[in-house]
Amino acid sequence: MALTADVLPAVVRLPPALRRVAEFAPVRRARLGAGAIITALADEEFRERVATQVAGRTSPDREDDAAGRAALAWLLRPEGWPTVVEEAAVELAERDGATERDEAEAARLRQRLEQVEQTLREVRAAHKVQVEEYKVEVSTLRRKLGEARAGERSAREEAEEATRAAEERRTATETASAAQDKELRRLRAQVERAEAELSAGRRAARSERDEGSLRARMLLDTVLESAAGLQRELALPPVSGAPGDRIERELAEAGAPAAASTAVPGGATPAVLEQYLSLPRARLLVDGYNVSKTAWPESTLEAQRTRLLGALAPLVARTGAEATVVFDAASSSTRPVVRVPRGVKVLFSPEGVIADDVLRELVAAEPRGRMVVVVSSDRAVATDVSRAGARAVASEALLGLLARTS
Repeated sequence: MALTADVLPAVVRLPPALRRVAEFAPVRRARLGAGAIITALADEEFRERVATQVAGRTSPDREDDAAGRAALAWLLRPEGWPTVVEEAAVELAERDGATERDEAEAARLRQRLEQVEQTLREVRAAHKVQVEEYKVEVSTLRRKLGEARAGERSAREEAEEATRAAEERRTATETASAAQDKELRRLRAQVERAEAELSAGRRAARSERDEGSLRARMLLDTVLESAAGLQRELALPPVSGAPGDRIERELAEAGAPAAASTAVPGGATPAVLEQYLSLPRARLLVDGYNVSKTAWPESTLEAQRTRLLGALAPLVARTGAEATVVFDAASSSTRPVVRVPRGVKVLFSPEGVIADDVLRELVAAEPRGRMVVVVSSDRAVATDVSRAGARAVASEALLGLLARTS
């Protein structure tokens, strides 16, 4: 074991258990790695690698010792090595027992001395490291103490400065408050005078407005009575139908039922749209898919049509407007079956014709002066119908009005 411990660092391909042992001092290798060395020597290949190193390093002194000769013979395995081992065993057995005990005791004491010295060295090293740590800690504490004292002085100075600033602000605030009270009293007096003047102006304006309303009402009554008289004089029959009936009839004959529209960017609110539809003989044209895809983009086209027409019916019944919904079917040769509610007309654009063009044609057929409202979010459609005299309304406005109606 001692021979192996001496040459252990030079042995190639050390077992994992001996790699750490090879880094120890020679004495510690034999003491701390004894079990691992003995276990590894059971491997014949490892023994041969150890024997190669021992053969080049063994001193003649060790050969004069019986135990040394036996160990060398066992490791190197020369010819007749079993005999050498047996002879060494006999020689060792014949030695005086007292000498063996003395040598064993001396070896034990030497080993104990080495252990004590190693322990002392380790304790000294640990104490040195601990002292260095204490020095660093004391230095850090001194630095922190200095920083704390400096921070305390700075905080005290800041507190004194803040106290002085607060006192100055309080004085300035009191001065400003007095000035503001004086200015507030002056402004209140001015407001009271302005309110008195405004009240007098409102009374004068109300009087003038009432007088103007009376003159306008007299003129309106005169025009209405004249129109009624002219209608009786000419025996005019009641008006039936609408200018857009011909276009709708042609589209229906072409196989295009009606649909819903989307809002046109016009800025009208739901309240304004309701006012439009409440006017006499108002005409509502809706870009069907434009509105339905804005409101229910996740639904199918059939579901969109059904929801839009169902929502329009109460609005048309309440306002009395004439409503037509145009659905785009330019890319389809067939027309779906649509359940049309009362008061709502449904058109599908002919094949190859988009709903926007149908809306433009319907607006062009109406006389200028009639309230025609086109609901679509298409800016081009809004621009064209507005130029033709119609009111362009965004889809969101119609959807908001439908939500209030429902």
